[in-house]
Amino acid sequence: MNRLKIAVVVGSNRRESINRRLAEALVKLGDAAFDVTWARIDDLPMYNADLAEPATVTRLRAEIASAHGVLVVTPEHNRSIPAVLKNAIDWVSKPADQNAWRGKPVVITGTSPGAIGTAVGQQHLRQILGVLGAVVMGGEAYVSFKPGLVEADGTVTDAGTRAFLQTYVDQFVALTTKLAA
Repeated sequence: MNRLKIAVVVGSNRRESINRRLAEALVKLGDAAFDVTWARIDDLPMYNADLAEPATVTRLRAEIASAHGVLVVTPEHNRSIPAVLKNAIDWVSKPADQNAWRGKPVVITGTSPGAIGTAVGQQHLRQILGVLGAVVMGGEAYVSFKPGLVEADGTVTDAGTRAFLQTYVDQFVALTTKLAA
């Protein structure tokens, strides 16, 4: 198989998002195996079934649908996922016969300065995507973000964290390759 096409969804719309930095580091770790599309979600209107589908939603659904797999890197807001991410998930899942999440391999991770990373938000996201029929990779990657953990070029500075994340990326590549075959 040729290189995998991976859509990267960052569940934050912050300009200086630490989750975007983590996503960039994960992309660098998977650079040998996949090409990425950075799926933008901050330009979507709030989901409303009464609206004609905006071009931004059509674009996002096509990015998710055409990818072999999806990497979601998200912060945790109030023990759940950010509204901007939930909104994107809802748009891409509607109407039901165009649900681009169904059967799509997805890997979830996230980071925060706290001790448990984004554990509770990730569990909620697993539930949401599972209901929509995504194939959510098992295993967990909760990363406690410390200043200097990820350099500007996407290099993870801590050897133990880098090795852990490399294993996580490699498992996602293996799952996505198997399901794409």
